Amino acid sequence: MRFLIWTTLCVLVLLSPVHAKQIAIVIDDIGYHRNDMAALHLPGAVTYSVLPFTPYATHFAQQAGALDKEVLLHAPMQAINGKALGPGGLTMDMSKEAFQHELRKALASLPNARGVNNHMGSLLTQQNAPMSWTMEVLKEQDLFFLDSKTTPNSKAQTIAGLYGVSNIARHVFLDNITTEQQLRYRFEQLKTLADQYDYAVAIAHPYPETFAFLQQALQELEGEGFQLVPLSQLVQQRTIRLAQADKKSVTEEE
Repeated sequence: MRFLIWTTLCVLVLLSPVHAKQIAIVIDDIGYHRNDMAALHLPGAVTYSVLPFTPYATHFAQQAGALDKEVLLHAPMQAINGKALGPGGLTMDMSKEAFQHELRKALASLPNARGVNNHMGSLLTQQNAPMSWTMEVLKEQDLFFLDSKTTPNSKAQTIAGLYGVSNIARHVFLDNITTEQQLRYRFEQLKTLADQYDYAVAIAHPYPETFAFLQQALQELEGEGFQLVPLSQLVQQRTIRLAQADKKSVTEEE
């Protein structure tokens, strides 16, 4: 059933004219703090990535679903710096069975998740085996993967492609520095990339400064020719573009 809905949406996206450059904004690291609930007040089709088994994870995901807001699983993955992952962490010393059990358990805790992105993961996303195990689970559950690109050496998208898992990558971190000047600089960078590629993906975090900035900035987009969309819409469109490129390549070879 989910595959039929996905296919129908892909056809509709393909047939519908796109009049605006499209932007997706994902708020990561949701779940530890009560104040994270304020993210739900952001205007428009913001996407939220929720850390599994955290104090507010279930409640946030339920409230997001009630508001028709898109939810991802923010899967904690081992980082080069060895930073603690918290509950649901995926590490290199796990067997395939243990790794996939933990990932499936995390997904089961957020049943309305449409996809997965990595929390940290600068070490794990460089590894063939763990990324293959990840994509096996996502393929069986018909979910997509957002590579947070915490390392330029990530293999996540390449391996997702091998497993037939729809995927996309982050372009901009909006709030590594939370001054208004830096938030504005990154937001303008995001729009420039959307102009260049027809779409762009940003990741932000549940900081009060970020929320205050986005409350205003997101309302500017439509008047400037941009459209804020759920991340899944960009994933669908990327899948279509890749399929069209493959078809064109085969035709040219023939």
